[in-house]
Amino acid sequence: MTTAPFVVLKDITKRWHGQLGVEGITLDIPEGSFTALLGPSGCGKSTTLRLLAGLELPDEGQILIDGKDLTTSAASDRNLSMVFQSYALFPHLSVAENVIFGLKVRRVPKADRKQKLRKALEITGLLGFEDRKPGALSGGQRQRVALARAIVAGQRLCLMDEPLSNLDAKLRHAVRKDIKKLQRDLGITVVYVTHDQSEAMSMADTVVLMKDGHIQQVGAPEDLYNRPDNTFVAEFVGAPAMALIGSAALPGFDEGTTIGIRAENIHVVPKGEGRMSCTVNESEFLGSETLIGLSHADATGLCVLRPGLSLMPEGADIDISFRDEHLHVFDASGQRMAAR
Repeated sequence: MTTAPFVVLKDITKRWHGQLGVEGITLDIPEGSFTALLGPSGCGKSTTLRLLAGLELPDEGQILIDGKDLTTSAASDRNLSMVFQSYALFPHLSVAENVIFGLKVRRVPKADRKQKLRKALEITGLLGFEDRKPGALSGGQRQRVALARAIVAGQRLCLMDEPLSNLDAKLRHAVRKDIKKLQRDLGITVVYVTHDQSEAMSMADTVVLMKDGHIQQVGAPEDLYNRPDNTFVAEFVGAPAMALIGSAALPGFDEGTTIGIRAENIHVVPKGEGRMSCTVNESEFLGSETLIGLSHADATGLCVLRPGLSLMPEGADIDISFRDEHLHVFDASGQRMAAR
């Protein structure tokens, strides 16, 4: 017996003064999953989240949460919690007061508030910070307060809108692990908006990649990386991005097709033994490996990863090779073609 999805978006469309926000968004989200809405600025990911939250209402389509049609329901009737990019904390209230603010509004008994507060602070590592004001906290601590507030709400669905974008790189990594652990431990369903593909790939069970108000691909992180549906997905997912090569550079491919290859599948070979000749345009030492950027008239994003410190002189001419089994072929419209 198949279990119905916990959250369902059916053909959701939203426009402002005729301008497209999102169009034809259809998505099923299982309960207890971690789904990331990923894409560049203006792609519609935050609009999708706001529609799901009830902060905006769709022009067309249907939104169901736990089997209930909530398409036109107010945000307060959707039984969900939110964590914002800006933390949304009251500066004049203490950590404890911020965390239980929603419980007080809902007139939850004092004993229950105290119990929920302690559990949330323990989970987020904030015990001992109860009396501090947000101004006395670091950015990471403030975001943990926002997470604690979402935890005490006790909702099965939590929406997160770019919650780590105000943190530095080290803190982002630490809080990222906290959020994923919280989601697993509490068994809640998380829908997480981000423009950072490393966040989406490392945290989510399912990644929804968007562009210009449309979904480009939905799948597990490894699916988007290993089998991109189109050239946009190929170039957006992965660091470094997939290189795209025109068919003119590789004999045996139909005219107008584009061939993709990941850096880890490209190898430098002796002159005259490669499938392509390229020019080195940069070398970047990354610690455990070196990224060699390459230029070719019929390719974009071409690079190779070499182990350890392996710098190559800029302007050097080299040959590269790769196996057919590692190639991705896209048609003239940029869509993935069946395996050769």
